[in-house]
Amino acid sequence: MEYITLNNGLKMPMIGIGTYPLNGISLIKAIVNAYKSGYTNFETSAAYFNEECLGVSLELIKSLGAKEIFVTTKLSNTAQREGDARKALLNSMKKLGVAQVDLYLMHWPYPEKYLDSWKQMEALYNEGLVKAIGVCNFHEHHLDKLLEVAEIVPAVNQIEIHPLFSQKPLRNYCENRGIKLQAYSPVARMNPKLIENELLVALAAKYQKTVPQIILRWDIQSGLLTVPKSGNRKRIQENIDIFDFELTQEEMYKIEHINEDYRIRFNPDTVDYVNVLKA
Repeated sequence: MEYITLNNGLKMPMIGIGTYPLNGISLIKAIVNAYKSGYTNFETSAAYFNEECLGVSLELIKSLGAKEIFVTTKLSNTAQREGDARKALLNSMKKLGVAQVDLYLMHWPYPEKYLDSWKQMEALYNEGLVKAIGVCNFHEHHLDKLLEVAEIVPAVNQIEIHPLFSQKPLRNYCENRGIKLQAYSPVARMNPKLIENELLVALAAKYQKTVPQIILRWDIQSGLLTVPKSGNRKRIQENIDIFDFELTQEEMYKIEHINEDYRIRFNPDTVDYVNVLKA
């Protein structure tokens, strides 16, 4: 495993396992398989309604010997509307069975709410309930507004990133401000447009890896945190088996230029926050 150091000095495993929409037995099996494969970084959100099950899973892997576990959860839109981030965090911590959350992210830049939510999250950080705080789905203009009022610069911005949607301008913006990027949907939910890309298929053959492994290696070499999700034992193992080869600079350049600004998830500027993102 390789680590990245966040802007407050906290070290974070570069690859983790996302849990949405896993729950119940499928989530428990995924977490146990992930731990056995070498994962220590586990990601969820109050909006996924699986924190309690993840908490059970974490207790199980602790009984198997897990010690250094990195847990990320998120402040939901519902909690932002209700206006009490502390209550939301304590509820998440209870479900997860942890005394402190490693990384607490704001799930969306909820209009008219996210600046106040950030100030509340800063208080939670100062109280010591979380080791680091960050955001998700923030464009440059959201970060501009946040940084005008922030005392703490977000440690992480978790956004959709994959070779079809490389988000290079936003990545440059965040890099210049000490904000680490974390890629969600890093393999574009196995979209054929990406998985069948000729360049990626050729690189997979060259390195005797899968196309998702090539993409995740591109993430790591680009300095991106990444959280692929899978409930499949084989894929869970494959997703972390990316530290025994290295792409060339030319290959990295070519992958970067697959970009088509092709988004597969919601655009935070146009999504219907009331009807689509109720959680």
